[in-house]
Amino acid sequence: MDPRFTIAELAEHPLRHRLNNEFHARPPVPLQGPLLVSHLVFKRGRTSIEPERDNLVRLTQAQVCHAIESSEAHQMIDAGSFRLRWEMHAEFSSYTFFRSLPIGEALDPDATAFDAVHPEWMAAIPGQLIVAAHVELRSTEEMSPESVLAKLAPGARQTVAAQVADGHAWVFTDFKIDNGFSRFLVLDAGMTQRQTGRTVQRLLEIETYRMMSLLGLPVAKEVGAWLYTAERQLAELMDRIGQAHTPEDERSVLASLSKLAAEVEHSVARTTFRFGAARAYHGLVLQRIAELRESRITGLPTIDEFMQRRLLPAMHTCEAISRRQEELSGRVARNSQLLRTRVDIELERQNQELLSQMNRRARLQLRLQQMVEGLSVVVLTYYGSQLVQYLAKGTKELHHQNTDVITAISIPVIAGVVAWGTHCMRKKLAAEEGDAH
Repeated sequence: MDPRFTIAELAEHPLRHRLNNEFHARPPVPLQGPLLVSHLVFKRGRTSIEPERDNLVRLTQAQVCHAIESSEAHQMIDAGSFRLRWEMHAEFSSYTFFRSLPIGEALDPDATAFDAVHPEWMAAIPGQLIVAAHVELRSTEEMSPESVLAKLAPGARQTVAAQVADGHAWVFTDFKIDNGFSRFLVLDAGMTQRQTGRTVQRLLEIETYRMMSLLGLPVAKEVGAWLYTAERQLAELMDRIGQAHTPEDERSVLASLSKLAAEVEHSVARTTFRFGAARAYHGLVLQRIAELRESRITGLPTIDEFMQRRLLPAMHTCEAISRRQEELSGRVARNSQLLRTRVDIELERQNQELLSQMNRRARLQLRLQQMVEGLSVVVLTYYGSQLVQYLAKGTKELHHQNTDVITAISIPVIAGVVAWGTHCMRKKLAAEEGDAH
């Protein structure tokens, strides 16, 4: 009987397990209230990845900890008095601390979930803080939604609220920063622990991606001011193209256009990543809001409505500036090509004139050459007849003929021979030139 075939005998792709683990990475943490979650996000550079991991190692060495989950870009650490979830993303790293709260005890405004962490370790986290958020998780038995709604003053700051998870939870926030943190209040009305974890994770991701997407807005405003100047400069260059009458004028305008094109391409290269990242983060915000499955609370805007009114205009500004840059780049390229065409046509006209002048010179040289050849025949005939005359004088006693008569007879013969030789030479040179071409 043949042995059974096993999958281990197949050649396995080296990334198979890594890709599958990435698919299951960063699962929601099962949560049960009352609980305080403190979420910190640090924008970092690529050079701070190793120092960040070393700092996490120092945390585990400084106090008794054990790892619940661990990978290259994700760790879950339980230190007893708190739990820490660390995640590394492309541009930022997040530190989420979880600390249980006493039932029924009011939360101090300055309390955090990382109070038990040594301050020196917190100060050693690489990067710049971009997001700091608190999520206070309570049950509806401990804190009723009605009591929270009753505390909302009509003239106070605007509160954003909604029922989420198909009505199994209530969320309250204002997206303001108090004592360094934005704050969310989540009231559990019957969610499972994993539902609670997913809800808290989505709220923190909404806050994180909201801030990361807004990083494109200052860039858009800066580029927008520069674009206004560049567009005016392009319009002025177009006027100069219409007024250019000499090649020097056209070359001057072309140099200015080339300089403007370089500036535009530099701006596009500098902002393409930021605007693309803003679009991606905004898409994640909308996706996480949809996953909350919000229901309206009468008189209060939902998170989706708040984002549509406050975040969407900023994203539209980034998209508009990005389009203006691309359109300006295309316009500069088209006008540069148009001007180069004009310059090329002028150069071709000048080349045609030069070729015409060269043809005229060549014809003149040909006439001069023919004239010189004619003179050469005369000169050679003269010298040839002189040689014949000298020869006739030297042999006069032998032939008893008049030397002048002999010389006169030799002149047409010599001239014919010289002319025939010149013609043969010219014909041979013409044939060689034709073979060369």
